[in-house]
Amino acid sequence: MSILNKIFGASDSKVKNEEKVLAWIPLTDVSQLESIKEKSKTKTQVIFKHSTRCGISKMVMKQFVSAFQLSENDLDLYYLDLLNYREVSNEVGYRFQVLHESPQLLIIKNGNVVAHESHGAINGLDLSAFI
Repeated sequence: MSILNKIFGASDSKVKNEEKVLAWIPLTDVSQLESIKEKSKTKTQVIFKHSTRCGISKMVMKQFVSAFQLSENDLDLYYLDLLNYREVSNEVGYRFQVLHESPQLLIIKNGNVVAHESHGAINGLDLSAFI
């Protein structure tokens, strides 16, 4: 293979880079928070607060998705676009008593936040420990 093919990829390459897709549940309404609290009594609930305009948030999200190894049976995974749903983001902080940061991951069990992290520390959380 020539050096240009190594750099740019061969045109006849049949290998496609498929992007991993998670089973995100959009968090778009304050009323969902009560449901999340209730569901957390039987299944771990996770909220990922993401700023779509922030490069760090985008990078952390990409790393999170890439490393994610659990299934829908293990936990429910909520995605909160905090720029479009600022009221929901504010209410998350109030109800779960967690200071707002972005990006931020909250793990909820039995109606309470049992762990939360922000920025690069998100990817250091072992979600399987909370199932």
